Amino acid sequence: MKLRKTLTIVIAKLTIKILRLLKKGGTTLPGKVAFKLYPDILKSIANDFEIIMVTGTNGKTTTSRIIEEILKNNNVDYITNKSGANLLSGITTTFIQAVSLFGKPKYKTALIESDEAAFNQVTKHLQPKSVVVTNFFRDQLDRFGELYSTLNAVKSGLDRLDEKTTLILNADDSMCASLGHETDKPVFFYGFGEAASENSSENINTDAMFCIFCKGKYKYKSHVYGHLGGFYCPECGYSRPAADLECIAIEEAASSYTNIKWKCSKALSNDEAEHTTQINLPGLYNVYNAMAAAACGLSLAYSYETVQKAMESFECGFGRMETINVGDKSIKLILVKNPTGFNQVLNFLTLDSQPLNIAFLINDKLADGTDISWLWDVDFEHLNTANDRIVNLITSGIRGEDMAVRLKYSGLDTRKIRIIKDYQRVIDEGLKAVSSGGCFYILPTYTAMLDIRGILKKKFNLKEFWK
Repeated sequence: MKLRKTLTIVIAKLTIKILRLLKKGGTTLPGKVAFKLYPDILKSIANDFEIIMVTGTNGKTTTSRIIEEILKNNNVDYITNKSGANLLSGITTTFIQAVSLFGKPKYKTALIESDEAAFNQVTKHLQPKSVVVTNFFRDQLDRFGELYSTLNAVKSGLDRLDEKTTLILNADDSMCASLGHETDKPVFFYGFGEAASENSSENINTDAMFCIFCKGKYKYKSHVYGHLGGFYCPECGYSRPAADLECIAIEEAASSYTNIKWKCSKALSNDEAEHTTQINLPGLYNVYNAMAAAACGLSLAYSYETVQKAMESFECGFGRMETINVGDKSIKLILVKNPTGFNQVLNFLTLDSQPLNIAFLINDKLADGTDISWLWDVDFEHLNTANDRIVNLITSGIRGEDMAVRLKYSGLDTRKIRIIKDYQRVIDEGLKAVSSGGCFYILPTYTAMLDIRGILKKKFNLKEFWK
């Protein structure tokens, strides 16, 4: 068995090396090869790690990267699937890279992002110390199935974990919070206080209208966005649990940062004072990501100081509000993949006081979701509030024409809408329209992001996406 394990690791490592020499990512195939050779390879090598896992529909990568900053601030050496390869094969590749030929780990800590649809399979091989669940939103359902099926799959994955596994859950998401209902595992909740979310006027969407337990229709004491907020069921009494880490006020919301006031319960930290922090990210959804990461860090007994420093110094990574400086201009690459997340991106774009130059890159490949009707659930009409500042709206990708039609029907000035299929031209003409000190926003779906990011890498000598 030891010989089989060693041979599997050697072959997988050679596969990684060859793929990297060929300028391929080498993040998925080596894991698939390893599983073929030795189905228990991941379970065998992961046992020696203390594992933190992050899953959920939106915010996994950003939350993971903020936790990464917390680990750095506490001088903790760790491994992580930074490339975003978050299915079983990609996670297996990450662990194989991090061990010697005999399966001995280089570091003791592993920070692993897991796709929510793969979580149930991944937990057959891993026993994490902590699991962060960000939220559940309608997302790529033609690929992953109905939303409650995804929730139940995550629940099944959690149920098989050791009772010592700590759960970090979103209190404002009725589906996510239900994972902490009647569990024997330690649970910490994070969320928005009523005063922090009382000014939201966005309509509650239909992702989670009805009680997870009795099917009664939820009512809300407060609302943040989507189905997130102070929910309660008047039929059975299920309601938002008290949050152990709570955003109690949004002090300032800008296009590049958000100032928040937050506090913790005694169960999570001995420091129950109110803290004001500037999160180095825009948008309410990134406040949730930062709170999820902070709750995880504090649950692991790291100090307020190191947690707060991570929230303030974090820089966006590959494709998630990644900023690329081009002389005195910049490009910001922001992944969009479902209505709720897209709406939040549009909200923060309208906060930008500068002229707006935006490219929408829409693909309909399997990894994007082949049904693009979800674009009609996105509130593009909101861009009309910034219509006088919109200079250029470029649509591209496989479904660039569909995106242009959607923008037309949102009431935006059609003279500003252009379809450009060639990504090189998208970049060149988008930047050309940006004035000195301005930003060109590129909003791609997943496969479009990989394509445009590859071109940007060559054009501006960026890091490989797996680094």
